[in-house]
Amino acid sequence: MAVSDPIADMLTKIRNASQAKHEKVDVTASNLKLQIIKILKNEGFIKNFKKVTKDDITFIRVFLKYEDDLTPVIHGIERISTPGRRVYCGYKEMPSVYNGIGVVVVSSSTGVITGKKAKEARVGGELICTIW
Repeated sequence: MAVSDPIADMLTKIRNASQAKHEKVDVTASNLKLQIIKILKNEGFIKNFKKVTKDDITFIRVFLKYEDDLTPVIHGIERISTPGRRVYCGYKEMPSVYNGIGVVVVSSSTGVITGKKAKEARVGGELICTIW
């Protein structure tokens, strides 16, 4: 069965693996997924990631991050814009996730960036997901 929303599938895999306290999770690779995972790394939600090729299929191996008491650093991760309902936002209306604790990921004309960087660059775009 083909996945109709690969980004939502990736977010669900990361959310489920984090809640189950797994060390790592593999997701199929794409440029958009790689950009989202880079944002997760830069914002401190995951330890690291690397590309892995197995049987001519490229995966992104995501190493999850936990606090000292094995509480997941990722408390929530949600898809906003879906293939059936695209959600766009200008830089003036850019949402804040948990008063700045969380991050909104935006696909803009300058690339995939956080909502904070989109506000600073004064660009809007498609709201991909929120992480807190």
